[in-house]
Amino acid sequence: MHEWALAEAIVWGVAEYVRGIGGSAAGKVVVSLGELQAIDREVLEFALKELISEVPIKIRGIELISEEARFKCRSCGYVWRLKEVSLSDEIREAIHFVPEVVHTFLKCPKCGSRDYEVVSGRGVKIISVEVVRDE
Repeated sequence: MHEWALAEAIVWGVAEYVRGIGGSAAGKVVVSLGELQAIDREVLEFALKELISEVPIKIRGIELISEEARFKCRSCGYVWRLKEVSLSDEIREAIHFVPEVVHTFLKCPKCGSRDYEVVSGRGVKIISVEVVRDE
């Protein structure tokens, strides 16, 4: 499961960042999960809890927030959400593993164009890290 690899990247990324700027611990860490990634939140949360103890600094808590997938058509300007289109489980799985293929499966619901941008909902991002300097 790639959730474990993501969890490892998150906790080690936070640890390296905090140590790199002279911090001794991390307070609240906020991580955004893009809807296109279709992350199993429960598995990720479990992995984060397990892996936090392996890093050389204390991480007090990680908050996961969801980022809705939104698209904007370059042809007609229409903005829509992933929730507004019907996709099979197989297509959702393909997008989950390779989000760039979304253009293969989706087109603008208004004009039918495949020339659109993914405005939000891609990737996993560390949004903020509360750095503690004197622990």
